[in-house]
Amino acid sequence: MRKIQHGQSPPRPGGPAQKPPRKHRASNQEPAKPHETARIAKVMARAGLCSRRDAERWIADGRVSINGQVLTSPARDVKPGDEIKIDGKALPATEPARLWRYYKPRGLVTTHRDPEGRPTVFEKLKHTLPRVISVGRLDVNSEGLLLLTTDGDLARHLELPATGWLRRYRVRAHGRVTQAALDELKNGVEIDGIRYGGVEATLDREQGSNVWLSVALREGKNREVRKILGHLGLDVNRLIRVSFGPFQLLELKPGDVEPVKRRVLVDQLGARLARSLGLTIDEDERDARRAKRSRKPDPSSQESKA
Repeated sequence: MRKIQHGQSPPRPGGPAQKPPRKHRASNQEPAKPHETARIAKVMARAGLCSRRDAERWIADGRVSINGQVLTSPARDVKPGDEIKIDGKALPATEPARLWRYYKPRGLVTTHRDPEGRPTVFEKLKHTLPRVISVGRLDVNSEGLLLLTTDGDLARHLELPATGWLRRYRVRAHGRVTQAALDELKNGVEIDGIRYGGVEATLDREQGSNVWLSVALREGKNREVRKILGHLGLDVNRLIRVSFGPFQLLELKPGDVEPVKRRVLVDQLGARLARSLGLTIDEDERDARRAKRSRKPDPSSQESKA
């Protein structure tokens, strides 16, 4: 789908396949490399079994052992060669990080457990994906692009302001505002004692008592777009994230989820960071060759048909 231009409505279903996004410079902050000593909870989370908090609970319950010794505290480092078992079973090998684009619909909470019992993103996806975590969040009334990954280190890297990735939103809000007022947001604003960084905002069009805006920011603080526009007297009634860094919503429809190809992810992260997350182009190419071979017809079956 073509990029949204000023004055257009929010993204609609359909359109061409996603093109690999342009290469974006990654920050110098890298997660711990697989061969380094690491805390046991982190190693368990990297294996995709649970979150770090869950790992700490499992340890407190006596479910985790290292080299035959049952742990009583998560304050334990592990190193390559240590035998880690959960409920008597060996810890699965850590898989390379994976990333998906997901169109989060309105009405879902971006959390694994909601105390109010509201439906969550992860409940909806539990039969579709392995255990994943989100890169940042979208509140229950927001929709659009949400990145999901199996790797907590990758998620933290992508969320860092130092990474410098721009989040773009399409916003409908009740009220009136001038472009001059929006331009003042470029220098940042302080609201209720909280300082928000510079925001790029463009008035696209007026629609009845509402306005459509294009908004871009880098920090992504909690409910940042709603609070900043509310400071200008606007009441946001629809908020759609259309991109996160180089990754775009494009043709996705609400509820759709699509994997980001390993080659694209490596290109965006840079070779050093990709290697630290267990990502290599060679594995991607091998996977493609295996898939291609699996689609070839069986010669023996062709002969039997003849």
